[in-house]
Formats: sequence, C-alpha cells, structure tokens
Amino acid sequence: MTEPLLAALADDPDASFVLIARDGAQTVEILTGQIHDVDLLGDIPLTRDGIVREVFAMVPYRQVRERGFDAVDDGTPLRCLMVDDHRHLPIREALAALPAEPVPLTDAGFDISDDDYAEIVTRVISDEIGRGEGANFVIRRDYTATVDADERRAALTWFRALLEHERGAYWTFAVVTPGYIAVGASPEAHVVARDGIVTMNPISGTFRHPAGGATKETLIGFLSSTKETEELFMVVDEELKMMSAVCSDGGRITGPHLKQMSRLTHTEYMLRGRSRLDPRDILRETMFAPTVTGSPMQNACAVIRRHETSPRGYYSGVAALFTPNIEGGHDVDAPILIRTVYLENGRLRVPVGATLVRHSDPYGEVSETHGKAAGVLGAIGAIPRDTVAETTADPDQPDAAPVTLADDPEVAELLASRNSRLAEFWINPQGDGASGPFAGRSALVIDAEDRFTTMLAHQLRHLGLDARIVPWSEVQDADVNAAELVVAGPGPGDPRDVVSPRISRMREIVTRRNHQGRPLLAVCLSHQILADSLGIDLVPLSSPHQGLQKTVPIFGEDASIGFYNTFTARVAPGTERVGAAAVSADPVTGDVYALRGERFASVQGHLESILSRDGIRTLERLIAHALG
Repeated sequence: MTEPLLAALADDPDASFVLIARDGAQTVEILTGQIHDVDLLGDIPLTRDGIVREVFAMVPYRQVRERGFDAVDDGTPLRCLMVDDHRHLPIREALAALPAEPVPLTDAGFDISDDDYAEIVTRVISDEIGRGEGANFVIRRDYTATVDADERRAALTWFRALLEHERGAYWTFAVVTPGYIAVGASPEAHVVARDGIVTMNPISGTFRHPAGGATKETLIGFLSSTKETEELFMVVDEELKMMSAVCSDGGRITGPHLKQMSRLTHTEYMLRGRSRLDPRDILRETMFAPTVTGSPMQNACAVIRRHETSPRGYYSGVAALFTPNIEGGHDVDAPILIRTVYLENGRLRVPVGATLVRHSDPYGEVSETHGKAAGVLGAIGAIPRDTVAETTADPDQPDAAPVTLADDPEVAELLASRNSRLAEFWINPQGDGASGPFAGRSALVIDAEDRFTTMLAHQLRHLGLDARIVPWSEVQDADVNAAELVVAGPGPGDPRDVVSPRISRMREIVTRRNHQGRPLLAVCLSHQILADSLGIDLVPLSSPHQGLQKTVPIFGEDASIGFYNTFTARVAPGTERVGAAAVSADPVTGDVYALRGERFASVQGHLESILSRDGIRTLERLIAHALG
C-alpha cells in the first residue's frame, strides 16, 4: 500500500510530502498533509482546534531576524506541513519504488568564480576578523545548473541516490511542496529536544577525501592541523553559548568524534543539557548554527549580509519535525539545512560555505567549497563517486576485516588528545551552585553583543551568584547603580570607536561604575575599555587572537585561558602598576592580561570558554577581589 503511495505522490502535482531516512534507521518515513505558511516560529501551529498536531517545518535563514539579527528578507516562507499521515516503509522497499533514471544537468558551475570567492575570503579576513568583528565567519556561494526533467521525479531520484550512495548523514530527506523542493543529506543535527534533554551537534573541520578515498595517513594529517582543531573549538564555544541560554545546567560536551561521509570527513562534539522551554523557543534561541554562520552570532549575520552576493533562502536554516510526546507537549528534531539540493523553476542550486578564520588560506577555502558541493553532487550521481574510506584493523594482516578510519587506534588517540586542552568545567558534571563561594550574592551581566555572557552567567551561578543578563541597549542606570556586582561583558569591534552607540554605552557604564567604587568585573572588550579609562594605551594586535589558547600570568598564578581579541591594552614591559591599578601583563610585549584595584578586576581572556582550562578558578579569584 505504501509503495503505490510514492508513485501517486510523484504523479500528483498538488501533493505536498516529506521523506526522511534518519541515521541508523531501516525505514523511510513518509509524511503527507496540507501546507500552512506562518510568519514567526511561535506561530507554528502545534495545536489546532484543541488537538495536538505533528508538524514538519522548513525554517529559512531570514527567520534569524526574530533574534534581532540582520538578514535579507527574501520572502522564503517559514513553511509548515501539517502532518495528516505518517508512515514507515522499509528502505529496501523504498529503493524499489523510487525512480532511478539519471537526471542530466547542463550549464553547471558556481555562481561566483574561484578568484572572486578567494577575494571575498581575503576581504573578510582583513576587514572583519582583522578589525575585531569576530572570530570566524561562514561565507557561501552556490553551485547551480539547469535541470531538464520533471522536478518531482528528479527529487525522488536524488533521494534514492542519497540513500544508496551517501553515508553518515543525520537525516537524508526530500521535501516536495508547491514552489519549493529540497533534497539533502545533512550531517548535522542542529538541535534536538526530547524528554526534557536538549542536544546539539557542532561539526567543523572538513577533510576532503583524495582521489580513490581517504587513508589513515591523510586523515591523521588533517587531524593534526591547528586550523581545523581551533575551528572546531570555536564552534563548540559558540554553541555552548546557545546551550547556556536554553538549558538550566548549561550543557556538557562529549567527544570529539569523526563524522565520515562519502567524500568528506568532519570532526564533531555532542552537547547535552536539560531544558523545560517550549521547543519553538529552543529553536528561536539557537538560530542558527555557528558552523554555517560564524561567531559571535549577531555580528556574523551582519558580516554575511555585507559579503554574500545573494540571499540564503533555506541554506543554514533548519528542517524541524515537532512530534507530540506523552506529556502533552512536543519533542523536536532539527537538522541543519546543508548538503542540500534546491530545485525551483528548472534550476538546481547547491549552496556551500567555508568557515573563515584568522589563518585561512583563500584558495584553501575555495577548495573546501568544491569539496562540499562534490559531496552532494557525487552522491546524487551528477559527478563520479569516490570509494568509501576504509582501513584494516592490523596493517600486517591485509586480509583482516576492514574497519572505518574512526576505529583506528592511532586516529582515536589523536582525537581524544584534543580534550586535554579543554576546560574540565564543561566536560564534567556541574553542581547547582547552592554551596558556591558567593552564595546569596547577585550579579548584573551586561551583554555587549557577544553571547559568551550566557556561559559566563552560568559559571557565575555555579559559583553561587544570582546572575541576570541585560543587553547593553536596555540596561538602565538605576539597574547598574543598584547591582551588587556588575559584570561588563565582551563584544566585537574596536574599543576606541566612540562613534558606535554600543561602545559608547559600554564605556559610560564601565567608567561610571569604577568611579563609584562599586564592585566591577570587566571582560575582554570591557577590560580594554577599563584599561583605556585608566590611561593605558589600546593597540591592535599584529595577528588577531581569535580562538587562541595561552598560558598567561594572572596575579601570581599562571592560567591557561582562551582568547578572542583583536585589540589589546599594552604597557611598557615590566610595568606592575598604573595609578591605583595592579597590572598583570606579558613580560615581553607588555600586553595586559588582567587588572585589579579597589573594588574592580578585569581580564582580557574569556574565562568561560572551553579553551580556559583554568577559567573557573581564575573567575573566582577575580570576583573575590572585586567584591572585596
């Protein structure tokens, strides 16, 4: 009965349906129903006429405007399929029922040339990362082609090809609705909320398999890359910001693991925490993955708008399946919309992006976009397919059973060694803070457009403080004056830019609070602002410290801390005091790592970062000093 359904759906030009094959499942799910477009995530109709409904939603990138972030409004709909029927068909039966005729492509190629894309990469590194606008940014381009075939049958053909030839995908899917068709094999679950447990799956670092498939040696070379390792750490930090916003326990990390696909291998972590929020609110607070946008998230959206040549549509958004649960609410399963083919009016589009960091090579990022596009195009048969990467358990026994490269002991050891660099705070179970050293005290955290403040507030609560976050644009002077401890947070940009309303407001808050002699902790951007108010010079670094881990002196103790800064306060080497402030600085360069004085303390690094192995201890020391 289900096999004829697939044929009927293919032939009915008015039918809307979704096909899903989840990782490890032996069935294809077939969802049918009516389309209902809405304006906001909160409008997704999880109940109708008092009945709890199952809903599938395609969330476009432009929806990030709900968080107050910048994006082109290209009109791509927040499209909901109100599920009337949800069936399961064994994969082998689905393969037999799906079409297999090749779908020819013509006029194929990237919409932006390799040289032009490399020039965009160069500009982003110099004009954005080089000027302190953020740690990393994802800029996309599109592979396009003409498709001279029935679009619905093309979608089903590609879905079948992905089932047969792609591997390691979290979701393999086809979405067929009037005017919008999408077929993909997404490797990455952006956010899943099930039974009160929220998980996120940051994936970063891309190893493009050489001709003939990957080998252990080439994979180890990739895993040994500093750039690829730091790229993954940065996106984990960014997603922990989101986890700390939606989870009462802040979230813990496990991994790293390898995500192996047909032509690409990625590295990944898993993040888990507890939340009681409505799944639509969880989705809103986690829009969208830093692996396809950048960090800090708000500024990444502005950078994307400045440098991408066309709107994103659904690229980097999510597909979300809201399923009723036994408690009367909904669980949500939401993969990122990447590695996806979009088909509209006879044109194929495969958007792909590269994560740009301070030491990106422009043509290396060009190559990464080719590799990502090839992963999709090879799987659907548009270009030749590579073989699956395998190795043997024992190289001295070539007849031994093959295992995946992730199972190789040397590869596994190299992966596991990455965690030796990370803060145990985010790996181990955390207490509730009730017995923390500052229990019964409170803090006002001022957000300067970097949601590292959510992680910072979580650590403050772990130390016993009742922490509340307020955006810089909303905080009132009365709130600042009344706060027991003010924590002035980090943010992007040049701390010397007094024209910026955000910088000006942070300068006003930090300076006034310090002059009042009331407890103040200043972090990163705010640390630089405090230093400037004390007469210490601010200068740009010769090379940005975005996602850099350093061991630095902090008032008598060496501390391993993560840095995300382009500017620094700087004194003459050997300086230990500036006026009433004690200075902890680099003995060679004079770069100021921390300041403290009567009722204030500050730090250049991000003590809340996963890169700060000594973060929680250093944070406790500085707060203890500020509170006196």
